[in-house]
Amino acid sequence: MELTLLGTGAPEGLPRPDCPCAGCAGARGPLARAATALLVDGALLLDLTPGAALAAARAGHSLAGVRQVLLTHPHDGPPVEQPAGLPSAGRVPDGRELTLISGHRVRAVPVDAPGTGYEVVAPEGERLLYLPPGGAPAGLGAVEQPYDMVVADVTGRPAALARLRGAGAVAATTDVVAAHLDHDVPPGPELDRRLAAAGARAVPDGTTLVVGEYHAVPDVPRRTLVTGGARSGKSLEAERRLEAFPGVVYVATGGGRDGDADWAARVGLHRERRPASWRTEETCDLVPLLAADGPPLLVDCLSLWLTDAMDRVGAWDDDVWAKGGRDALLERTAELVAAVRATRRRLVAVTNEVGSGVVPATPAGRRFRDELGRLNAAVAAECEHVLLVVAGQALALRG
Repeated sequence: MELTLLGTGAPEGLPRPDCPCAGCAGARGPLARAATALLVDGALLLDLTPGAALAAARAGHSLAGVRQVLLTHPHDGPPVEQPAGLPSAGRVPDGRELTLISGHRVRAVPVDAPGTGYEVVAPEGERLLYLPPGGAPAGLGAVEQPYDMVVADVTGRPAALARLRGAGAVAATTDVVAAHLDHDVPPGPELDRRLAAAGARAVPDGTTLVVGEYHAVPDVPRRTLVTGGARSGKSLEAERRLEAFPGVVYVATGGGRDGDADWAARVGLHRERRPASWRTEETCDLVPLLAADGPPLLVDCLSLWLTDAMDRVGAWDDDVWAKGGRDALLERTAELVAAVRATRRRLVAVTNEVGSGVVPATPAGRRFRDELGRLNAAVAAECEHVLLVVAGQALALRG
């Protein structure tokens, strides 16, 4: 089954008309994208968008052979001109299946947003799923086999991909292609980086893909360390890296602080922005979690874990530190680093960079700074991917 992406952008296209944002300013030339529309084997058009016939011609195709035009979502704005000879566009009721003259079978998939998804099965058996902007499958149960290709709103609705993975509809070999791309993610390297973290990719408008053909699926790093300063956006970056995966366990090492309203408010904000399907564990006992099999872990953060570890060995007291506290802490950190090395789970860990500012005034403060620097370096050495977040921008240090 041959799939040509006539457009890959959001319904308004990219850049949006008259939008002054940085994302739209950068979406010029080859980074510009028309509204998403898919041409399947020259016989099926999914979404009729402005300039579809011209886009097909630029891609070396024609719409003359199209026998069915299906819409996935309500199309706002001025009416789209109907190219001569093209069948009238329509939508299929949820659950209904069509068989085209070309031999393709098309089933309407219900979604939890205005619109309809479409599952397309080629005469040879290749399976494609196309979802509308902002949509995720509704009422999706376990599936017998994964799709060969999924085209979806990965950046705008990563939970859709998590839901598909949880049901077995997306596997390690599924080619996930991002569509409906909007200006909320800067184009270019930043877009590619975010999509790769979700196991997806973007292609330019006019690209023709063969569904089911081998493609090197983006390699999602199994272990990632995200570091940065206070309020740099490191926690949000860490959460983004796992929001397309199901059943994530969020490990909060800070625990609760009785009577601290500010701390409670911070914890509340974190909880509100996490997907509802994530589970939270408030613990500093990380080694058993890393050793066990299970869904991905997000550990936030290692600096609070170190604070707890130093509490436990009495490392804040100079005498205790000199008489065995140092060795006790070294044993704890070595155990954690070994667990990171051995874990089979997908792991994203957050930590702080505290050595770039004012030198602490106390021996205990300098001790914490030094030990956190050593811990960060040791954990980073065991991670395939290391990110430094500065002013909300993620810089790849490794991977």
